[in-house]
Amino acid sequence: MSLQSVHAFFSLRAPDISIIETTSSSATVALAAEAHGVEPAQIAKTICVRVGKTIMLIVTSGIARLDNKKFRDVLGGKPRMLDAEEVVAATGHPVGGVCPFGLICELPIYCDTSLRRFGEVVPAAGAINAAVRISPDRMAELVDARWVDVCQSLA
Repeated sequence: MSLQSVHAFFSLRAPDISIIETTSSSATVALAAEAHGVEPAQIAKTICVRVGKTIMLIVTSGIARLDNKKFRDVLGGKPRMLDAEEVVAATGHPVGGVCPFGLICELPIYCDTSLRRFGEVVPAAGAINAAVRISPDRMAELVDARWVDVCQSLA
């Protein structure tokens, strides 16, 4: 169902973007980078967190780590990671395939500025062996994401 919802999302909103399905798992940043021939930093990982009662998605560079102070300052609280069952219930996507596309319900989506140094990033596409290639700005535009700086510096 998850991969189907992502297909439906792109069919409706961006039919020029193709979902890439691999024979091997791309469920981790390292596996995804290997499967798609990019550096790990170019993988756009989607993290599902809760701040208070609000569940949200944060899309970051594959090597970026959330900075609790920045996160609190920008988004108003400490992020708490959801467990695998909560992630599926909130997004419709399995862990390893979580992405901001084709969600089962509307969630606030934030893209971290760590993605902006790339012309193209590779986020998952609803399954542990599916992804897309997309510019960070187009991804943010398609999912109505807000740009934020909530990760530790990569310098």
